[in-house]
Amino acid sequence: MRAYNYSMALFFTALVSVNCDAQRPLKFLKIPYLLTWENKPLSYSAGVNSITVEAGEKTDMFRDPNVTYNTDNAPKLFFKPDDNFVLTACIEHHFRNKWDGGAIVLKADNLNWIKFCFEKDYTGQHRVVSVVTNNISDDCNSVAINGDKVYYKIAKAGNVITLYYSTDNKKWFLVRHLQFNAKGPLKLGFMAQSPTGKSNKVTFSEVSYSNKKIKDPYAGE
Repeated sequence: MRAYNYSMALFFTALVSVNCDAQRPLKFLKIPYLLTWENKPLSYSAGVNSITVEAGEKTDMFRDPNVTYNTDNAPKLFFKPDDNFVLTACIEHHFRNKWDGGAIVLKADNLNWIKFCFEKDYTGQHRVVSVVTNNISDDCNSVAINGDKVYYKIAKAGNVITLYYSTDNKKWFLVRHLQFNAKGPLKLGFMAQSPTGKSNKVTFSEVSYSNKKIKDPYAGE
């Protein structure tokens, strides 16, 4: 595992509120690598192990199977992960507008990526949604969540990606288990979106990252 620079962790020990100086790399205490922005957020505020990202109007990440909608302008905070990893985070927002969402994103390039999103769906439900894109996106709607927050886990073991959700950060349920064979370096991180609204603030907290290869995809360990 790449060396953890503890001195850089001090950057996040005090609360930092920034109204869009999105050029500065950031540091989470629980993620041992620098994070950088792809697309500018309206604002963000960061704590020791949490960050709130505000997405602006008409921000999204999707390549419609009907080839009528193609956008990738949502603000994302990325780092370069290890070859094998497990990332967990609590995602929370207010679900004001249709398709408002917060997501964990794994991205190789503009045509190959995975978006694991906690989203207000077309019925108004708070939904676990996963989008796997290989040139064109799919759109997989899973369980509805009774509340404004959920825990997500994404695990990479070789070329296999596994997605999980939990309501208590203890009991995990498998959502998808798939091969992801995109070439080149990957980026992993956090995204906020508001495709139909004026803005959406998403908080990512209780972040945990490990450089390891899971042995049992059903247990996530």
